[in-house]
Parts: sequence; C-alpha cells; structure tokens
Amino acid sequence: MSKVYLVTGGAGFIGSHLVDALVQKGSGVLVLDDFSTGRAANLASSRDRIDVVEGDIRDLELLRQAVRGVEFVFHLAAVSSVVPSVEDPLTCHAVNVGGTLNVLTAARDAKVRRVVCVSSAAVYGADPRLPKTEDMSVSPLSPYAASKAAGELYCRVFSTLYHLETVCLRPFNVYGPRQNPASEYSGVVSRFVERLLAGDPPIIEGDGEQSRDFVFVNDVVRACLLAAEAPEVGGRVFNVGSGRATTINELARILAKAVALGKAISPVYCEARPGDVRCSLADIDEARRCLGYAPSVELADGLARTAEWLRQGHGA
Repeated sequence: MSKVYLVTGGAGFIGSHLVDALVQKGSGVLVLDDFSTGRAANLASSRDRIDVVEGDIRDLELLRQAVRGVEFVFHLAAVSSVVPSVEDPLTCHAVNVGGTLNVLTAARDAKVRRVVCVSSAAVYGADPRLPKTEDMSVSPLSPYAASKAAGELYCRVFSTLYHLETVCLRPFNVYGPRQNPASEYSGVVSRFVERLLAGDPPIIEGDGEQSRDFVFVNDVVRACLLAAEAPEVGGRVFNVGSGRATTINELARILAKAVALGKAISPVYCEARPGDVRCSLADIDEARRCLGYAPSVELADGLARTAEWLRQGHGA
C-alpha cells in the first residue's frame, strides 16, 4: 500500500511542487490548504490523484481528522513573508506558531512517523558571519522570522519529549515556476523577469552587490523527500541552499541574457531597503552528510525555466 502523506500548504509555491513529486512516486497525498495564498491552479497537474481539504491549520480538530492514517506530514502552511507579519504580528503568531503546534499535536496523537517542517533562513537575521551554519544562534528581525524560530523550537521539544520524529529545513532564497511575483521577500527573480518581459529594466534596491543563495524549488522538494526518510535525524535542523552566493547585479545580468536574448538592459537603482541583510549564504555540509542532499539545478538553468514559465503567462 502506498505511503500516505499530508502536505499542509500544498497549494502553495513549494508545497505544490512537493505534491507533484509525491504523486509521481505513486504515493497517496492529502493536501490541506486554506487557499489564502495558495492557488488551485498549482495543483492542476495532480488534482485527479490527490485529496484536497480546504481548511486552516489553526483548526486543531480539522488537523486531527486530516492526519488519520498518515505516515508523514510535510508542514509548509504559514504566513510566509515578512511584510504581512510586520503589519499583523498576531495573525502571524497564530498561524506560524499556534498552527505549527496544532500540526505537531495532531501528528503526535495520531502516531505519525515523522513531521518535516519547512522553516526559513530568515531565522539567522543580520548575523554577518558567512556561510550560515546550523549551530549559529538565531537572531530574528521580524515577527515572521521569530515565528519560524519558535516553530523550530516546538519541533525539537516534540522530538525529545514526545518522541515524535521531526526535521526542520531552512531554505534560503527559493525561486522557480509558480512563485508569486508579488512576493516582496523571495520573489526578486519573478519580479525581474516580469519587468524584462515587459521591456522594462529591473529595479535594484541598493548597489546590487548584496548577495543571496538562490536555490531552485525542485532542489528544496528533493531536500524535503530526503528529510522524510533519512535515518537518525529526528530533532535536527538543516540548511537548504545552493551553497553559492550570487549578487543581485549578477542575477540581473543572467536574467537579461535569458529573457531579453542578450539585449543590453541596464538596471535602475533605487534606495536600499532599511535593515536589508547584505549577504546570505548557506553552508549545506550537514544536509549533504546527513540527508544525502546536493543541489542539482544550476542557476542559469533554473532561471531559464522560471523565465519560460512566466513568459507563458502563468504568473498572471
């Protein structure tokens, strides 16, 4: 019998790609999503082979029903960006902390084998040390980052106290098809592509020499699948990135070549965002060693695939 998986936030950017990967493995999949940010269209390719429950992770009784017969839970449902958390920290806390606690409680009571919780590299804050290693102290700069750090702590507690196996992943700057171009946090790739497709120059905040670790969504999905099966990793946290730093200027050059077919398009520069982290880079040695994770999609290839998806009008 196929293993049964619950994916919270399964209609979202990363979650829907994970659902597709699970379906391709022939697994039974249940998606729980309130569709506040997730899109039904993201599930179109798998819709006839999955079950979908529209609901909120703040509803503990709904979660108790959803986890019945489930062996693995992938927890991705969240207020997933900084700005909404700053504007409404109470809702962010209720969803990201209270909702995660509900997921863990329901999973514990149903004797789920393992919960893989998708956290965020935002927990590192502005610590200038590079690359980021999992043993660094967390230093959240927003309610979003603080809620993700709290969720990690709850996962650790449930692993040690209740013997519910949990694994937390800290993705860095994830990009790829189905990413919301309106996202202020991780959507820089989509925003650049949309402007280039319209014949407009990308807008870069600051001097463009700030760097990020961009990781293609399929690599994050692979990390999730590995985290579900890897032995002796209960209670652990792992970075998920490419292990390569790319400046925003370099990103704009690669995208201009891919989207504008080599046409010279000079970016427009504006003021840097206050409090923006200058550089970010993942140390992925622990994920390599313990999960067998290795990024497989080169940046230029991933950007070309993302640009083609947006060129076809899917991002509208």
